Amino acid sequence: MKLRLIVSYDGRGYSGWQAQDNAKSIQRTLTDAVSEVYGRRCLVTGCSRTDAGVHALGYCCTAAFADTGGSGDRVEPRSDIVSAIPPENAVRALNARLPDSIAVLSASAAEDSFHPRYGVKSKTYKYVFRDGAVRSPFLSGLVYETRSLGEGEIRRMREAAEAMTGRRDFASFMASGSKITDTVRTVYSCTVGRRGEFVVFTVTADGFLYKMVRTMAGTALAVGRGRADPRDIEAIISARDRSRAFETLPPCGLYLCRVEY
Repeated sequence: MKLRLIVSYDGRGYSGWQAQDNAKSIQRTLTDAVSEVYGRRCLVTGCSRTDAGVHALGYCCTAAFADTGGSGDRVEPRSDIVSAIPPENAVRALNARLPDSIAVLSASAAEDSFHPRYGVKSKTYKYVFRDGAVRSPFLSGLVYETRSLGEGEIRRMREAAEAMTGRRDFASFMASGSKITDTVRTVYSCTVGRRGEFVVFTVTADGFLYKMVRTMAGTALAVGRGRADPRDIEAIISARDRSRAFETLPPCGLYLCRVEY
């Protein structure tokens, strides 16, 4: 058995999920807390490698525990370790050791065959814009501040988002630096809506390419501003050319919301 955790975190001040030498990561911080609570070295595996500054509301990860005296990265799951602490007690103990920027929402046992990344059926991300008259000093790093978006602009953004759905080759929305060669993904839904002073771009898909959501959101914003027409989205996707899409927005407004298995 493994320990399965659902985690929420504020990505400001972290190098991203992935553990790195000489950089503070979500993965390393969680690993240290789980190892301390359970008294065993563990290997924490996540559902996604979120970038520096990206946030999560419902991130899924697992922890597998080592036998006493184990070494290296090989970790043999130990069901007796997972069951030693009731889930509700594990949540309290972990949160007592984690910084305020990371919170464990739930803990449960998972079969050894469960993999938080390879078993994913869909992920939902949100990109949050704020178009208040004056920037908020309290939301810096948590939203993308932009000038006021009128109803016509939001309508065009919504039309652009709807045109991004379906099983398509999304190479035009993948940033350079990725080693992925299969760029076909299925976008189940893509919407834009206003919630007070916030405009939220929401997308659910079976998987995402490197910086795909931030580029989709940037392209939708460009369409909303009149730099392209919603009908241009089809040509942008068909081109399979990153230069045809618009800006990749900064990580501050991006949230991993939900993972389905």
